[in-house]
Amino acid sequence: MSAAPALASTPALPAPDTQALRTVQQKAVSLGAPGALTRVDESGRSYRVVTGVADTGDQTRMDTGRRFRVGSVSKTFTAVVVMQLVADGRIDLDAPANLYLPEPLPSDAITVRHLLGHRSGLYDYSNDMFARTVPGFEAVRNKVFTYQELIDLSTGRPLNNAPGTAYSYSNTNFVVLGQMIEHVTGASVGANYQERIFTPLGLRNTSYVHPRTTLSGSYARGYLRQDDPSLPLVDSTEQTVSWAQSAGAVISDAEDLNRYTSALVKGEVVREDLLEEMMRMTPVTSDGTQMYGLGLRARRLSCGVTVYGHTGTVQGYYTYAFTTEDGSRSMTSLANTSNNGAVNSTLGGTLEAAFCGTPPAAAATVQNSTAGYGPQAPAVD
Repeated sequence: MSAAPALASTPALPAPDTQALRTVQQKAVSLGAPGALTRVDESGRSYRVVTGVADTGDQTRMDTGRRFRVGSVSKTFTAVVVMQLVADGRIDLDAPANLYLPEPLPSDAITVRHLLGHRSGLYDYSNDMFARTVPGFEAVRNKVFTYQELIDLSTGRPLNNAPGTAYSYSNTNFVVLGQMIEHVTGASVGANYQERIFTPLGLRNTSYVHPRTTLSGSYARGYLRQDDPSLPLVDSTEQTVSWAQSAGAVISDAEDLNRYTSALVKGEVVREDLLEEMMRMTPVTSDGTQMYGLGLRARRLSCGVTVYGHTGTVQGYYTYAFTTEDGSRSMTSLANTSNNGAVNSTLGGTLEAAFCGTPPAAAATVQNSTAGYGPQAPAVD
């Protein structure tokens, strides 16, 4: 790995507003989340706020040390491995993806860059899979898919758009990249994550256990809201997440995610020029405050600071994991429910509270737009 790049300077930030964080969490719980947690790390200091429970059965209190399914935050790990393979000369960002796959996609015009930036046009198979939230989930909870089976579910439908012409969030893109990693390296995605990211960064509570269904250690149980919200929540903790794999099957905790997002933007896992490619953002909302690069999201907050990372949605869990441009302050928030857009939008308010020190009322409402962020309810975001 080359030396870390010269870091961009981040304007001096007010201290995280822990009362605002608590207010946001309390609102998320009032809207249907059993519990919520937020951890902010900066210069050796941690701010930790929790609300509600990690387990509705025994009413175990939530705490910030619990592991959980991170959903599409997994996409950043997949992107890092691909970028390392680019650095090794084994993949070319602007070459046809078909050069690195065992079976071709429907268009040679789809490049590796298009996949990383959600501009391939590939249809998101999970839209059909989870058209009915709980029945769809129960149909795949214990199922094990091959990458090709998932890709075929997508390529049986027309492209959303011509490759490279538009942003269209699709889990298919990162499933294809997972297959690419395994085809190019001859090793599993999990082995690549472990060797290239988890072990070098000392992420002891981060794992990829597909297709094993259980979480180990201390963890938050996940609860899926039914399409009829008057019905009880469904415990969705145990599942293979085989329907997502390299698009969403990583398990982690807040401390590890903060360490990881900070290390990523500091250039500790991706070569400087390739990190710049990942962090070159294109707006995906009309107001320009939400952006996507290559496997990374960015949000411009009310105090003028832009933070980088990813959101995650997988059955039973909503996650926000973001850091400042220089990696000096990182935040991870979790609510242990899904299929509840109001909770997800509300949880986004922890970004304002963590990075801008916004007063409670504003923090609970300012980041409430999810436009351009892919499927919000049943699938991985």
